[in-house]
Amino acid sequence: MSPVDNPIIEARSLGNPPPALIQQALLAQHERWVGTPYRIGGTSFQGVDCSALVQNVFEETFRVSLPRTTGGQVSQGQPVSRGDLAPGDLVFFRPPGRYDHVGIYLGEGRFMHASSSRGVMISRLENRYWKRHYWQARRTLEPTHLAERALAGGQG
Repeated sequence: MSPVDNPIIEARSLGNPPPALIQQALLAQHERWVGTPYRIGGTSFQGVDCSALVQNVFEETFRVSLPRTTGGQVSQGQPVSRGDLAPGDLVFFRPPGRYDHVGIYLGEGRFMHASSSRGVMISRLENRYWKRHYWQARRTLEPTHLAERALAGGQG
């Protein structure tokens, strides 16, 4: 991504606060990944599962290394109450079936994730399905630090 079309550099020049910077960085990642099909164990644009999407996005956007699995990711950072969610927080779900699910909170009640039925997409936390199966949220780094890392990553 060139500095000319980098939403992070543009956002910084507008004086946006950390949550807006993080949200813009995550939406830019969503544009890269949207439409990627779900594949259990997948880690690439050919197919990705939920935890690999989170791992890739955090590494590419914030230079934060997260564990490969949802079970590993759920132990990262600090717990966050649902009412205190901020862009960049990890949101976890316990849907029916064998596997837990993870996504990245974008703000405004939305999260990015790799849906087993529709691939990489954005969903609403208030969707009946996700609301029913919401489990917990974790904050890997404070929003100010995530924003700083997004800015540093956008310049390199």
